[in-house]
Amino acid sequence: MRILLAFARAHPRRSAATLGCLLLASLAEGIGMSTLLPLLELAAPGPGAEPSSLATVVRGVIGGVGLEPSLGVLLAVVVTGMLVKAMLVLLANRQVGYAVARVATELRLSLVRALLGARWSYFTRSPVGMIANAFTTEAERASQAFLHCSLVLAAVLQATLYTGIAFMVSWKATLGAVALGGLSSWALGGLVRASRRAGNRQTELLKTSVAHLTDALHAVKPLRAMAREALLGPLLGREARHLDRALRGEVLSKEGLKALQEPIIVSGLAGGLYVATTSWGMALSSLLMLALLFGRTLASVGKAQKELQSMAARESAYWSLRETIDQALAEPEQPHGGVQPRLEQGIELDGIGLAYGSEPVLDHASLFLPAGGLTTLVGASGAGKTSLADLLIGLVQPGSGTIRLDGVDLEDIDLQAWRRMVGYVPQELFLLHESVLVNVTLGDPDLSEADVWRALERAGAREFVERMDDGLASPVGERGALLSGGQRQRIAIARAIVREPRFLILDEATASLDPDTEEAIVRSVALMRGEMTILAITHRLAFTERADRAYRIENGRIKQVG
Repeated sequence: MRILLAFARAHPRRSAATLGCLLLASLAEGIGMSTLLPLLELAAPGPGAEPSSLATVVRGVIGGVGLEPSLGVLLAVVVTGMLVKAMLVLLANRQVGYAVARVATELRLSLVRALLGARWSYFTRSPVGMIANAFTTEAERASQAFLHCSLVLAAVLQATLYTGIAFMVSWKATLGAVALGGLSSWALGGLVRASRRAGNRQTELLKTSVAHLTDALHAVKPLRAMAREALLGPLLGREARHLDRALRGEVLSKEGLKALQEPIIVSGLAGGLYVATTSWGMALSSLLMLALLFGRTLASVGKAQKELQSMAARESAYWSLRETIDQALAEPEQPHGGVQPRLEQGIELDGIGLAYGSEPVLDHASLFLPAGGLTTLVGASGAGKTSLADLLIGLVQPGSGTIRLDGVDLEDIDLQAWRRMVGYVPQELFLLHESVLVNVTLGDPDLSEADVWRALERAGAREFVERMDDGLASPVGERGALLSGGQRQRIAIARAIVREPRFLILDEATASLDPDTEEAIVRSVALMRGEMTILAITHRLAFTERADRAYRIENGRIKQVG
């Protein structure tokens, strides 16, 4: 029951409110149920039978408030208790529903906050599909675990209340019923453990299968182009079959519990009534009351077991999601200083050394990017060009050497303020399955349509966007599939410059374009020289011919070539 404590610590107010509503509802039902015994004794008095202690207590309470414990008064108390119980149960169920929805939301928000605060190296090691699965499937299953946890508490409270009332009717019969309930819980505990194992297996399989499916969807175009998409079938099919077996295991254990509970409850009731009738000579009213209480008690125990089984099948999703959150929190991005950046002189890399594990990337690399100039960096694939861009925007830190912005060490500069001055066009473009407007602004409320049109104009994209059916509202398709390669590049450039950055990084921005389209984009970018500092990472000549400075990176070293 570790998850009960985890939920209580993580959501103390909601857990307390839920528990309070459930407790009040149980008490209201208990008051109504307690009144049934004196009511039965009035309706069917046993010859010479002594009134039970419960009936005596109820009559004393009713008489203490100035009422006669007559048939009408007792019926009114029963009805009132049930009405109050119904209202409190409605309130409790509403609170549980709100709490379940809030738990899922808070888990997702916790995941988002942890991810946004994590360093870049965390993302390079974490599959996107596993993070997506945590945000969607695991958060939903974790909230359902909270729901079943609440229902377990409700059933336990009801069983405890019924047991207390039954104890006041006959302590000997109640002890027998408690023993029977404990024995049945122990006997059926194996089915609960089987559900937990099946749930653990489902959690692991969902993590891997969603990750593989995400990767497959990203690669579906080249795979289909080579008629190799069928190769994904065995991998995804095998995981789907394993997941099916895990689901069947949960269904089998759940149905087994449901099938075995009823005969155990009926057998216990029958045996208890036989002993009470033949050996203890109890009054008919007490027997009827005990039969009702024991039936409700064992039903509550059975419900608690069912909800416990459902909780056990889903709680692994909660622990898996918490593990993902904790892993991201364990790798926070290190804060830099508070100096506000300006970029009036330039950016300097001095003796930079960088390695990934035992693999060196840069070795005493140095260069200078003059403010307002267009600088190109060329080199072979894998030479470290993109790594250098990551260093400039603080995504990775050098093992040695210094990065200076207007002579100030980047470690002393407010990193978020610096990044707000950066426009970045990555080598692998990403476009949302949204409109042109959303793809340029990314939902930034501070940007107007006029800002977007101005950015499109400077990126050379205004003309084709105006020709689109819905203009800025036109969709671009999945990953920009409705646009040509050059159009996608121009939208990405417009997004990078829409906030008028001081530093623009183009990482192989024209690598996949034809010469004419590349030339048009290079002309558009060159016109921005002087308004912003531009670094064009490329292995093509178009940018280099217009550059103020050109560098080549080779064997971890950087040298100026023009």
